[in-house]
Amino acid sequence: MRRRIGPIHTARRVFTPTRSRVVSDPQVARMRMIRTMVGVGAFLWMSYTYKLSTKLSDTASDQVDKSWTSALVLAATLPVIVGILYGLAAPAARRDLLRRAGRCFGAIVAMMAAASVFPIVVLSGFYKGSPLVEGSLTAMKIIQLVATLFILFWVTPFVVWGVGLAVQHVFRTADIHETVPPLLIMALAWEMALIDVLTGAHAGVPALIRYVFILGAPVSVTAVGLWELRRLRTRYGLAVRDLLMR
Repeated sequence: MRRRIGPIHTARRVFTPTRSRVVSDPQVARMRMIRTMVGVGAFLWMSYTYKLSTKLSDTASDQVDKSWTSALVLAATLPVIVGILYGLAAPAARRDLLRRAGRCFGAIVAMMAAASVFPIVVLSGFYKGSPLVEGSLTAMKIIQLVATLFILFWVTPFVVWGVGLAVQHVFRTADIHETVPPLLIMALAWEMALIDVLTGAHAGVPALIRYVFILGAPVSVTAVGLWELRRLRTRYGLAVRDLLMR
């Protein structure tokens, strides 16, 4: 029972696709892992070579921030992609499309609700008053202590694990159709590259290296995504038109 309601187990249930007979290709998973490892390696090399971060903890923090930004951008992009697919789908396919997309939107709501706990607690003044360790034990302090333990040992692991799973499984969009995750990942990669350009990411790196790194991510992701779509079509007979019933 404890394991079933634990934060990591709950995150897996919320952010992992559950539709029956979802195609899971180990070759695709291996290729994604290789591309990710190459990307992380390139980032670490650039950070070390051009002294972008003086501490390993700073580099890790940058990667965590990037993962969180990716999850937010993905959450904003998903409704747009679903809307486009809905407009292109045959009328007979639209109801099923929305039904399957409901699980994905549920995962987004769960992520936003869990992440909103932190600013709500801070902005609401929940911890105003004397510190927990000072003075006599009151009912309010007991409530604050229980809330603190819940946030530290349940909400935080759920959010951290959930962000990783949300990006890995693209907010469980394989529940809609196997071709949706690569489409979304390609869109996300170009959006993140645009954000890097607009925000001046990797300042201090020579311009050529900087733009090669920024553009290398979406180009490689697009190459892997197109290869995945082709593999789904040729090996498993799955194509976007099947989802649209066109």
